[in-house]
Amino acid sequence: MATATVEERWLQFYRWGPYGFLGIGTALAGITAGELMTRTDAVVAVVLVVASLVLQLCWHTRRTTGEAGGAEGCAEAGSGVPVAIPGAPRPASVAYFALRTALAFALTVCNPLFAVHACVGYFDAVPLLSSRPFLARSGLLVVALTLAGSQAGGFPPASGLQWVAFGGLFALNAALAVGLSHLGAKEAEKAAERSATIAELARANARLEQALAENATLHAQLVLQAREAGVADERRRLAAEIHDTLAQGLTGIIAQLQAADAADADQARVHHRRAAALARHSLGEARRSVQDLGPVALEHDSLPEALAKTVDAWAERTGITARFTPTGTGVPLHDEVAATLLRIAQEALANAERHSGATRAGVTLSYMDDEVVLDIRDDGRGFDPAAPPARGSQGGFGLAGMRARAARLAGAVEVESAPGEGTAISVRVPLVAHG
Repeated sequence: MATATVEERWLQFYRWGPYGFLGIGTALAGITAGELMTRTDAVVAVVLVVASLVLQLCWHTRRTTGEAGGAEGCAEAGSGVPVAIPGAPRPASVAYFALRTALAFALTVCNPLFAVHACVGYFDAVPLLSSRPFLARSGLLVVALTLAGSQAGGFPPASGLQWVAFGGLFALNAALAVGLSHLGAKEAEKAAERSATIAELARANARLEQALAENATLHAQLVLQAREAGVADERRRLAAEIHDTLAQGLTGIIAQLQAADAADADQARVHHRRAAALARHSLGEARRSVQDLGPVALEHDSLPEALAKTVDAWAERTGITARFTPTGTGVPLHDEVAATLLRIAQEALANAERHSGATRAGVTLSYMDDEVVLDIRDDGRGFDPAAPPARGSQGGFGLAGMRARAARLAGAVEVESAPGEGTAISVRVPLVAHG
């Protein structure tokens, strides 16, 4: 069996309480009728008890048929606060309270113990009369007056002492009734505020749960996108590494073998040794690329030393005069920065060998205050930077690959060239020292 709520308990009290108080008052008055009542008082009391019972039955019937109108009654009250008595407050509830209180007062005049019936007014005056605060306070004062008269010995007081007692008791009852009613109203307001706060918190929690669900979905999407971006970036890295190692190495091997075919025996052996050395070097670089390691040239040397050796080896292999020049105060660079600049230099020199027809080239590494600049120049045939040759089956990643490498370090690549005027490539990346 479900436990009744507080509101349900109050509804039961408002429905059956007046009958109980009337019955208790009638019983007490009947027991003391011989001492406190005359025959006339007894007859009048019987009539008033019947009238009170009829009034209560009529009100009970009205409430039962009007329970569905409770919300309408609240709107009529204008307070926006639900009342505990269905159908109240309405004009009919004012009339009911006034008649019941008047009957209780008249019964108390007949026998002071009938004041028990008036006590119910303390509980339902505010719900029944809350649409008119002045009437609610007035109703409480009338109930306090009735109880004070009963406590002082009945109406009217028979002596001056009873009048004094009546006045004091009335003041006490009035203060208690109005004060407790005020406290109850404040408590009701706080309860309404708590209910509103709880409702708002519930809505906030619902919005938070929805936001968390959306965030979880977004996080899953971001994780998937990051994974896909990582896969794509790794593919680009391997493609660029293969181009910078195997492709360039194979190009050099082919060039050495072709030179060996056109040379005498002694010179051919030199070219064969160079081809074999390039093959071993390219194989080592390919293995390091798969393992995501830096270039082998940076394993034991700093970037300026690796660039100097790279330029010298390229000049010896191609027969093109080349020189490396470092400027500024050198500092150990982060491995990724050093590897990127070395790969770009290798790619630029390889392009100069394959496409420019240059006779001279120069590489400069400049350490600035907040960036490192790598410049590669040649005196070759040049080209129009606004219309670079498309990458074909025989081409490499070229300028696009250089720019992609620099962009990963928040750097940039600038190209200056014109047909017949050579090419200058400048790479700028932020200066990130080795940690």
